Amino acid sequence: MSELCVVVGATGAVGRPVTERLVSRGLPVLAVARSADALATLAADVPGVRTLVTDIAHDAAEQAIRDAVDEPVRMVVLAAGLPIAGSVQTVAPGDLAVGANIKLGGLLRLVRAVDARLEPGSRIVMFAGTLGLEPKPSSAGPGAINAAVLNLMRQLGDVYGPRGITTHTLVPGPTDSPRLRAIVEQAAQERGVPFEEQWASYAAHTSLGRLPTVDQLAWAVTLLLDREADVMHGGVLHLDAGGLRGIS
Repeated sequence: MSELCVVVGATGAVGRPVTERLVSRGLPVLAVARSADALATLAADVPGVRTLVTDIAHDAAEQAIRDAVDEPVRMVVLAAGLPIAGSVQTVAPGDLAVGANIKLGGLLRLVRAVDARLEPGSRIVMFAGTLGLEPKPSSAGPGAINAAVLNLMRQLGDVYGPRGITTHTLVPGPTDSPRLRAIVEQAAQERGVPFEEQWASYAAHTSLGRLPTVDQLAWAVTLLLDREADVMHGGVLHLDAGGLRGIS
């Protein structure tokens, strides 16, 4: 029986290229997302994908995923984004709970759903973000919630490591994606500057001088399929093109 990968947020800017990369490596993927239409498009475009419509922010998602999986699970990936904006002064306090429910509650729902299907060599992969390591008051939600993600993944590592199941936190910085381009376009309009100038200000924060792409993030996920990646258990993989300045 072939091993399955489960990708939550599979129709998103990061989740879709992750799904495509995993399928290209010969692995079937259960693509999980809220939109039936987006999942149908993904399945039509990428043979080897089966789909599940459920919301990882709801407890019912745990049973829905459990019922959809009847084979060994090689990898689970949580690539769901955060629908939160605002600084520490303006963010709606309740939005912090919403974000925590998606990324922290969602992580536990996903892992518990597949627990019985995980085997030695299986991977638990979570996307966080550099704001969890280098907080900025302008992005209160992503900073606080991703910091908690890093903590929770460490705890899961202690639980699953003895079973030979490894945990991996991927930490991208700002990434060249449609979502970021929309953000930059809005910021450029607010400042009254050209898009290229505003974009360059983001790229300047990396020592490489350009932003990583979503395809590069997806490539990093496939690295974890190698058996040698056991040695990266419990670790944080930085995918920020040299943007992180702290020592960690």
